[in-house]
Amino acid sequence: MSDAPKMGWFVAQLRPNGLAQARAHLRRQRFDSFSPERIGSQSFRGRLMQKRQPLFPGYLFVQFNPDAPGWTAINNTRGIARLLLQDPRRPRALPQSLMAGLQARCGPDELVKPADDLEVGDQIRILSGPFADFITQIDHLPDSERVGVLLDLMGRDVRTSLDRGQISKMR
Repeated sequence: MSDAPKMGWFVAQLRPNGLAQARAHLRRQRFDSFSPERIGSQSFRGRLMQKRQPLFPGYLFVQFNPDAPGWTAINNTRGIARLLLQDPRRPRALPQSLMAGLQARCGPDELVKPADDLEVGDQIRILSGPFADFITQIDHLPDSERVGVLLDLMGRDVRTSLDRGQISKMR
């Protein structure tokens, strides 16, 4: 058997508006954390603004070795309400493949990268902007950062292009 530490990822529930505080205090305690974000739209003074939003609001991933002492301090960390554990005496980490896949979809800034598997004709949902929650099809792919769509607005077909971060492919 290997003597390597059994580091795993666990989920912590945050206190309201506790993300920044939790990350700072976890870093100080030498715990790694991960909080993926996406670009979403938010109305501010009557205008739609693009803003980073948590992919899992109210939650944060924390990495630690459950066999090593000291991990219970996470429950007393500022910004964190509690660790979500089935059995607090024997914590089980999230599947490694799940976390590896999630981290692979994010850049170094923890922002979810757009999918590379888009093709003309794919059905998509628009996630943000004035057409949020519209479902349409990809009409053309002008470049690696944009997606061309055809929207039915008031009985007329309107071509427009969207940032890839604004859409989600329908499965």
